Amino acid sequence: MVALAGCSPDKPQFKSIDLTGADYAKGFSLTDQHGNVRTLGDFDGKVVVVFFGFTQCPDVCPTSMTELVQIKQMLGADGDKLQAVFITVDPERDTAELLKPYMANFDPGFIALRPTAEQLAQVAKDFKVYYKKVEGKTPGSYTMDHSAGSYVFDTQGRIRLYSRYGTGAEPLASDIKLLLKNS
Repeated sequence: MVALAGCSPDKPQFKSIDLTGADYAKGFSLTDQHGNVRTLGDFDGKVVVVFFGFTQCPDVCPTSMTELVQIKQMLGADGDKLQAVFITVDPERDTAELLKPYMANFDPGFIALRPTAEQLAQVAKDFKVYYKKVEGKTPGSYTMDHSAGSYVFDTQGRIRLYSRYGTGAEPLASDIKLLLKNS
C-alpha cells in the first residue's frame, strides 16, 4: 500500500469540502455595486470566494463578510490575491446605493453583485443555492432564508471548495494559502 501511495500525485488536504472537478458553480455574469458587469474571469490570478447573502441579514452575512476581512489579513502580503464576491439574494431591497457602503464597510476591494430576479434564479440554480423570501410580522416586511456557505475558486477560475458557515476564518485561510501555493 505504501508503494501505491507514492505513485499518486499529492492532493492538497483541505479543511473545506473539496469540490475539485464539480460540474456546477461555473461562474456568473452580473452587475456590481458600481454598475459594471463582472464575470469570474475578471479575477484571474486571484482566489475568489463567493458568498450569497443580503444586507439586512442580522448575523450570518455580516459574520461571513467579517471572516473574509480576517482571512485577507491572515494572508498578509498575499491578501491582495483574495477577491470576495457577495451576491445578493434580495435584489429588491439591495440597491447599488445600499451595496456600495455595505461592502466598503468590510473592505473597499470586495465586490457585491446585484442580479435581476431572473438572473438570481439562474445563478442560484447554477450554484445549488437555496433562497426564499419569508414574510415578516408586519405588513410588507420580510426576511430572506438562504444557504450560508462560501464557494472558493482557484486562481484559474475553477471551483475548488465549499466552506460551511461557522467553520471560522482560520481553516478557510489555510485552504486559500494552499490554493495560492499550488497555483
